[in-house]
Amino acid sequence: MEVRKGFDTTILLLAVVLTLFGIVMVYSSSSIMAAKRYSDGFFFLKRQGIFAVAGFLVMAAAMHFDYRYLRRLAVPFLLACIALLGAVLIPGIGVNAGGADRWIRLGPINVQPAELAKLALVVYMAHSLSKKREKVRSFKLGFIPYMVVLAILLGLILLQPDLGSALTLGVVAMVMLLVAGTRLSYLVSLVIIAVPFLYFLVMNVDYRRKRILAFLNPWDDPTNSGFQIIQSWIAFGTGGWVGNGLGEGKQKLFFLPEAHTDFIFAVIGEELGFAGFMVVSAMFLMLVMRGMRASLNAPDDFGRYLAFGLSLLLGLEAFVNIAVVLGMLPTKGLALPFLSYGGTSLLCTLLAVGMLLNVSRQNPGEAR
Repeated sequence: MEVRKGFDTTILLLAVVLTLFGIVMVYSSSSIMAAKRYSDGFFFLKRQGIFAVAGFLVMAAAMHFDYRYLRRLAVPFLLACIALLGAVLIPGIGVNAGGADRWIRLGPINVQPAELAKLALVVYMAHSLSKKREKVRSFKLGFIPYMVVLAILLGLILLQPDLGSALTLGVVAMVMLLVAGTRLSYLVSLVIIAVPFLYFLVMNVDYRRKRILAFLNPWDDPTNSGFQIIQSWIAFGTGGWVGNGLGEGKQKLFFLPEAHTDFIFAVIGEELGFAGFMVVSAMFLMLVMRGMRASLNAPDDFGRYLAFGLSLLLGLEAFVNIAVVLGMLPTKGLALPFLSYGGTSLLCTLLAVGMLLNVSRQNPGEAR
């Protein structure tokens, strides 16, 4: 087998630039709040910097670890993530924050198993789909087993509760099945069955129902449920074409909630304007396109499904976060890959990039 000696340097460069830019924006969006809350304006900057260093080490290791060996780890990795998702719900092990049990404390850091579960599902499905091939069109062998795995993962994640991560997992699984050749009728039937459950999950939970109503018309409740998206719009509006300048944003001064996590893109829009918005969006688009290219050129089915699933996951998370910040989707607690503050998210993102780079390394052809 002819093997490339070099990684896809475009993917590598984009990952490094986005991560370093994310560190800058985490500091810009959190320094005032960190100084008031922790008496240290560099609190989040230092932690995100440590996460980035650890993430780069994880990415470097994954780059040099032949992705084909992941097939042996696919099932154990998935089972370990299921165990961690269950452990989150156990009092004394799981960490409750903001009314949700999504984290497990390991020393000075909190680990979010749902982020690991996204990678575990992609690796498992890539492994399984590459083995089944034509059997994926069978309802009994190629559809039901994945629905059982997905139901277990979604059930545990919804108990946290984390509807955003659950929907992300569901979409990634369905698209991977569609690409692998699963009958469209199975997937359409699944969507039809899922819609009433989704309606129940949203409309029978007060804060979710308020988010939907705020999405439809945030001005009906501008000081409560509609406050966050209105402040995000103000940030983008005041940023104009070129922004107010790095560090000069005003919405992060206790107006925009979660400015350094879920809504960091609004800070980018205010400080770097439409130009900054377009540059960052273009970088995400290019990253996904290069990932899809690695998928198309992979030397085996496992590599193709793995690179496709990882690229889809990164692109979907970026799209959903940006759409939420712009008011195109209801508010969800999904981080923006590379940029949002959060150790587990950044580590998993860079691990995904490392695996993607290793697939690109095995692509036959001329080195880049």
